[in-house]
Amino acid sequence: MKFEERVRFYADKLNDTEDQIVEYILQHRHEVTSMSIQKLAEHLYTVPNTIVRLAKKLGYKGFSELKAALVLENQAEMVQMTEVPLHILKTYEMMDIDTMDMAVRKMHESKRVLFYGIGDSAYFCEMMAKNLRCVGKQAEFFTQRHDMIYSADRCDQKDLLFVISLSGETKQVLEAVTIAKQRGVFIISMTHLSENSLANLADLRLYCWAPKQFLNKYDITDRTSLLIVLRKVSERYWQMYG
Repeated sequence: MKFEERVRFYADKLNDTEDQIVEYILQHRHEVTSMSIQKLAEHLYTVPNTIVRLAKKLGYKGFSELKAALVLENQAEMVQMTEVPLHILKTYEMMDIDTMDMAVRKMHESKRVLFYGIGDSAYFCEMMAKNLRCVGKQAEFFTQRHDMIYSADRCDQKDLLFVISLSGETKQVLEAVTIAKQRGVFIISMTHLSENSLANLADLRLYCWAPKQFLNKYDITDRTSLLIVLRKVSERYWQMYG
């Protein structure tokens, strides 16, 4: 049952103080999910034990379970209201700003940033190179196998390799990445969240949620989540070094 349904179901068991707590939670349900029980008690001029008793009267094991249930209800409500696709929501959930900032620092500290990607990933490589060039960073992108191998064979430890491949299993890309790895180049991978060869080779891994989709043997995978992550990385770079 949802929180409101539990309140109606157990209404006869609640006293006046508990009714006031319920009213506050209903009016501030999003804020309550990030509050400690002590903080909520302060707002309500009561004690934590009173809130725990209310939670148990409503059929929860305690305040933590009540909060967890509210989080799930809020997320379900958000999806229903905004109709945001699941793969976009999952991508936002897995975004790790600390990892992004580490990637940004590594790119800034390198002499050059080289972007590798084939097929549909090529457009994102070009975009990322331009996003760095606009703030004076030396960046290049390579989208052909022979170009990637040529550059990988001539890069060094001062360079950084940023590789974009949703599957993480593109043979032409892996061939060039292996060469760069042997030359001591720092490698950042950008893939769909999965166990894959590219992520295993990388020193730093970025992920989005973009599972493969096919229609009549055509690859129709939605790459919006990939764009979201790359845009966020670009914005972090601009904020820190732009």
